[in-house]
Amino acid sequence: MNSSPLLSFEFFPPKTDQGKVNLATTRKELGKFSPEFFSVTYGAGGSTRSTTLDQVKAILADGYDVAPHISFGGSSEDEVLTLLNDYKAMGVKNLVALRGDLPSGMGGAGQLVHANQLVAFIRAKTGNHFNINVAAYPEIHPESESYSRDIFWLGEKFKAGANRAITQYFYNADGYFKFVEECAKAGIGAPIIPGIMPLTNYANLVRFSESCGADIPRWLRWQLKERSSNQEDLISYGIDIISELSQKLIDGGAPGLHFYTMNQWQVTDILCRNLGFSETV
Repeated sequence: MNSSPLLSFEFFPPKTDQGKVNLATTRKELGKFSPEFFSVTYGAGGSTRSTTLDQVKAILADGYDVAPHISFGGSSEDEVLTLLNDYKAMGVKNLVALRGDLPSGMGGAGQLVHANQLVAFIRAKTGNHFNINVAAYPEIHPESESYSRDIFWLGEKFKAGANRAITQYFYNADGYFKFVEECAKAGIGAPIIPGIMPLTNYANLVRFSESCGADIPRWLRWQLKERSSNQEDLISYGIDIISELSQKLIDGGAPGLHFYTMNQWQVTDILCRNLGFSETV
């Protein structure tokens, strides 16, 4: 393992009171690994703005650093600037800046703004207050015109002022390393953190992957499908696969891991222990 690989964990804003209670437990359990931050997603066009803000406050109150997602999709510059100023006043130091999607039903009524434009806007309005994370796609964004153009646009995000990238999840470590190599050839030397999606539910994983363009290797899809009727077996198998993938990434020089937790702590906790991350609380 690297001497000090970074750890971060991603949550989505819960919709129910019980969900908030469960997420508080997840924060407490995963907080034992001293993550660099917890990130909180942000719905299309700011559709979860208030609940995202609530979670940002809760994470800060618990004494952890937080990286809220922020985007322009469907929101005006004034609305985004107000949110940035609110985060500054609260002591937020990290952001995940994304292009964002328009809310359902808006069609062409709104304007999608590329992530590099959002990064430039944040830098213009807040200087160097925030550490800005952006998205990267080792298997290439599903809307990209080509592999090289996708890397070009990632480079534009860094030119605009981003500090590092967090990738979409993937299950092919060699694809990640090849992507980092091609980024380096294009002059991108900033950290690119692998995104890790634990394997806990076959149907959900297939649905998520089809919507975001993440590839499930054929061998893995069949292994998971075979175990889909036995949750305990699927999770046990998934822990082995993701532990092996994550270790290979760290051994190969990945600067850290970003876990998409789906607001659950149990499997991610086991994965972190398998990788040698120790509790500090």
